[in-house]
Amino acid sequence: MISVAKLLAVKPKGTIWSVTPEHMVIDALALMSEKNIGAVVVMDNEKLVGIFSERDYARKGIIQGRKAKSTPVSEVMTSKLFTVTPDMDIEDCMTLFSEKRIRHLPVMQGEALLGVLSIGDIVTAIIQEQSTHIQFLEQYITGG
Repeated sequence: MISVAKLLAVKPKGTIWSVTPEHMVIDALALMSEKNIGAVVVMDNEKLVGIFSERDYARKGIIQGRKAKSTPVSEVMTSKLFTVTPDMDIEDCMTLFSEKRIRHLPVMQGEALLGVLSIGDIVTAIIQEQSTHIQFLEQYITGG
């Protein structure tokens, strides 16, 4: 099974996109649009305090009449976080995605944020792993 550490190792370095709790929602949305991502982590100095996603904006922002230009991220972010550690594997991630109905998992080593895995990262890894197994089996069957 593929480990979280291995998945992080193949992601481009420096790809933790973050905002502070004081940033306005519009700033977070602009960053997400620019980077073509569905969520950003919310950091207070070096401490992870939340995650803000498109879903947060839809459910806690616009539907409730909040304005993106005047609402701080802290009012709409998800602060009850589910995280993983580098020694966990993609099966652990899939279990959390499914049971908690979430799409992004911060990867933590103690108090340090190492990265963020999305459900897309996990699905891509599973597809690649299955493709490798299929190629191996085809070579085995054909004697190649």
